[in-house]
Amino acid sequence: MGKDEQVQYWIKTAEQDWLTAKDLLKLGRFLHTLFFFHLVIEKLLKAHWVRANVGDFPPRSHDLEYLYSNIDIELATEDVDELRALNYWNLEGRYPDYLNKINKQADKKYTLEKYEFIKRLRKCLLEKL
Repeated sequence: MGKDEQVQYWIKTAEQDWLTAKDLLKLGRFLHTLFFFHLVIEKLLKAHWVRANVGDFPPRSHDLEYLYSNIDIELATEDVDELRALNYWNLEGRYPDYLNKINKQADKKYTLEKYEFIKRLRKCLLEKL
């Protein structure tokens, strides 16, 4: 797969995850919605990584801050802070000892706030590709 095909792969799979996230939000599955929000942004950052770097394959990392630090776009400081918060939903949401703790935080109000941020960031990242 060449560079353009890699970029398209990440965009396409991010779009599939975006649709899944919206479906999960409608169902009230907030913790899973937040996990898929992370996947959407991770994949769009990986599309940018492929564009910005010599290699065609991005690092096998889920750390949004790390991926962002290796691409050629500028985000507002508060958006980078949100990337840090989104990392939490990818990593902590995978382990059963955290589920009770984070399920309390992943309520409807919180998830809808993150939804607005993800919509805006997703649009920004797509426009810059």
